[in-house]
Amino acid sequence: MKRALITGITGQDGSYLAELLLSKGYEVHGLVRRASQFNTHRLAHIYEDPHKSGRRLHLHYADLTEGASLTRAVLDTAPHEIYHLGAQSHVRVSFDMPEYTGETAGMSTIRLLEAIRMSRRPIRFYQASSSELYGDSAAPQSESTPFRPRSPYAIAKLYAYWACVNYREGHGIFASNGILFNHESPRRGPTFVSRKITMALAEIVAGRQKSLFLGNLDAKRDWGFAPEYVECMWRMLQVKKADDFVIGTGESHSVREFLKEAFEYLGMNYRKFVRIDKRYLRPTEVNALRAKATKAHAKLGWKPRVTFKTLVRIMVDADLQLAGVQAPGEGLAALKKAGISWTSGLMPSTVHAD
Repeated sequence: MKRALITGITGQDGSYLAELLLSKGYEVHGLVRRASQFNTHRLAHIYEDPHKSGRRLHLHYADLTEGASLTRAVLDTAPHEIYHLGAQSHVRVSFDMPEYTGETAGMSTIRLLEAIRMSRRPIRFYQASSSELYGDSAAPQSESTPFRPRSPYAIAKLYAYWACVNYREGHGIFASNGILFNHESPRRGPTFVSRKITMALAEIVAGRQKSLFLGNLDAKRDWGFAPEYVECMWRMLQVKKADDFVIGTGESHSVREFLKEAFEYLGMNYRKFVRIDKRYLRPTEVNALRAKATKAHAKLGWKPRVTFKTLVRIMVDADLQLAGVQAPGEGLAALKKAGISWTSGLMPSTVHAD
């Protein structure tokens, strides 16, 4: 039985990846940070799985800023694969917490690569890279596009990217960078703009909120569906040779377009509810990101299936249901067709680490 170790397992990507690996027969180990409150609600449904896949899921306490705890986790679990998804990943917050962001998004990668090197095991390593690396480089962006990071978060991710390349070339470690463009789902954190929009819309419809405050509405992003993207992570570690891959849909839509699509789905005009708040503007903005993922198409055999319109409707339907409001259902129907339960990972249950 293959064993995988996931950092950031309690997040959107980590929970979807855990589900995917368990469905493939893996034993999955995840790292969680000790905090005053548990944040394992996205994993609780796995423990209640009728097929008992939760028996193959184990959580361990560790911290990305503490090398000893990461090394201990690697040595104790002896994984065949490591998926490094954990970090302080909110770009706007990184301007307020640059050092902490650097520790969790940058230095943590070196700590894990060193743990792999010292273990002397043939562990395959996936690094969650980011489209933020490209900054203001012209779209579309591919693996050969110059990096131009425009935030402390992007700078930290650039350090992690080159650390993987260096350990791959210098120490022979199987280390691959997944340069993932924006990917969303009903499990997206509420501070990220896509989920902030759909949650606010649901609360407005429910009569509990009047306005939605946002920053730059003209920033364009390549929006994809998170469950499809975690499959790419797994595929990157199954190929014969480690490499770096851009993952995205090849389409670009602005925050304004996301708003329009979400509100018009319910027959509403976003202009009546949206307000601009300068506090949400970045000191240095990234204006346009659009992936050119032809390498992933050719070498990983992957192409996205969920469209931008369907993605928005999935998220609106899910948040309407969470708010206790009847949803139109087109998004939920798309989830059902894909075999994904929207409620999974969204209920306020908790799971304790071993």
